[in-house]
Amino acid sequence: MIIKRRKVKEVKIGKVKIGGNNPIAIQSMTKVPTKDYRKVIAQIKVLQTAGCDIVRLAVRDEEDARAISRIKSAIAIPLVADIHFNWKLAVSAISAGADKIRLNPGNIYKREELKEVIAAAKDRSLPIRVGLNSGSIPKIFRYNQKLRPPVKLVKAALDYLKILEDLKFTNIVISLKCSNVLDTIEAYQLAAKKCDYPLHLGLTATGFPEAGKIKSAITLGVLLAQGIGDTLRVSLTSDPLEEIKTARYILASLRLASFGPEIISCPACGRTEVDIEKIVDELQDKLSAQKADFSAKPFKIAVMGCVVNGPGEAEEADLAVAFGKTDGLLYKDSKPFRKISGRLAVSEIIREYKKLCPKS
Repeated sequence: MIIKRRKVKEVKIGKVKIGGNNPIAIQSMTKVPTKDYRKVIAQIKVLQTAGCDIVRLAVRDEEDARAISRIKSAIAIPLVADIHFNWKLAVSAISAGADKIRLNPGNIYKREELKEVIAAAKDRSLPIRVGLNSGSIPKIFRYNQKLRPPVKLVKAALDYLKILEDLKFTNIVISLKCSNVLDTIEAYQLAAKKCDYPLHLGLTATGFPEAGKIKSAITLGVLLAQGIGDTLRVSLTSDPLEEIKTARYILASLRLASFGPEIISCPACGRTEVDIEKIVDELQDKLSAQKADFSAKPFKIAVMGCVVNGPGEAEEADLAVAFGKTDGLLYKDSKPFRKISGRLAVSEIIREYKKLCPKS
């Protein structure tokens, strides 16, 4: 299957371009008060090392807005200022150096206020994200019982877009997030048919972390497989680093990005005589620091526990080991070439991987 991505306008967020023919960007959000800029900087540096392309931070007051300039000077990825209720904070964030502004149509909607924000955004040539959440949409749509949730979101988005476009502003990104998987999918599908602006994908209020990962993988996976989506955030009630890891797995699984080798492994059963779980965990730990590379060719490493599926999977991988009792047969380029012990399996696989991919 080849994924044909939806054609959309190109939008520049700092040094990162989205839409057009650009890679899908991974986004996250800081989870400490923005005015505590030292903690924010430390958190962002961890995220950017892990592969975060764009980071959003909450701007609740003028002190938060002023902190943006300090944060910007210390990091290497674009900053999105998340603004609610007070349009003046958007102008302040722009002055402080934000690379994009997220506005919520549910609480910043007056034409004269938007006119001021747009003037500031135009002056700095930065985009605005029309960011809708099912829990905070304009009242005219929220309490309309005749409309289903995804339709409410899309109608609210289109209504807001009309205001921005009437004010001659088209440097726009859109998001339409629900906590319900099916509603979110439908909202983005509807929006994709109605406009050609880039779409920022996400599911909101996803619940406990494991549930959030699964819900996000389903939602984003369906949309991305349909060619919908230009940036994404996996929203988790957890360390934001987990958001980046999960987003990378989603993109890599659809062959929309490559972040180093993909590990496939058997689930183990009563035939398995080596500790597959321990071997795979150790191997993943050693490979997890690979830097994102959208141009890299996918590389598959297979770790298989017995002779039933082991040889077949090994032959389809770039590098593999198929175990018997305590030893395994190492495969390279689909061909077996030597035996290794289970005890040394991880170090042997890493060594052969570095030979095949010397830049890693």
